[in-house]
Amino acid sequence: MKIAYWIIALLFLSFALVQYNDPDPLRWMLLYGAVAVLYGLAALGRTHRRLALAGLIVALVWATTYVPAFLDWLNMGAPSIVGTMKAEILYVELTREFLGLVLALGACGWLVSRKR
Repeated sequence: MKIAYWIIALLFLSFALVQYNDPDPLRWMLLYGAVAVLYGLAALGRTHRRLALAGLIVALVWATTYVPAFLDWLNMGAPSIVGTMKAEILYVELTREFLGLVLALGACGWLVSRKR
């Protein structure tokens, strides 16, 4: 499990690092960086369930603000959101951000649910 934790930590660290050119990089870097730190600590045998729960709650509340935009995207027939890396259309940016929050939510949820 230690290797999986390190892989997830590196994955979220890479998510954080590529946020530098986002319109709102700081909050995304903090979120993804926090998940990376939580998984790095878990790999070292120091799972912090309370911090993971806090991350889960933050990601859940934040993700709920994107639900209407995500549903709009689904109602449009789920057009491609990966055609270009530049999010020139609003639903592309909002859907990607929603899915990023879902990833962070799932990652924190996994740490919260793990047995001691």
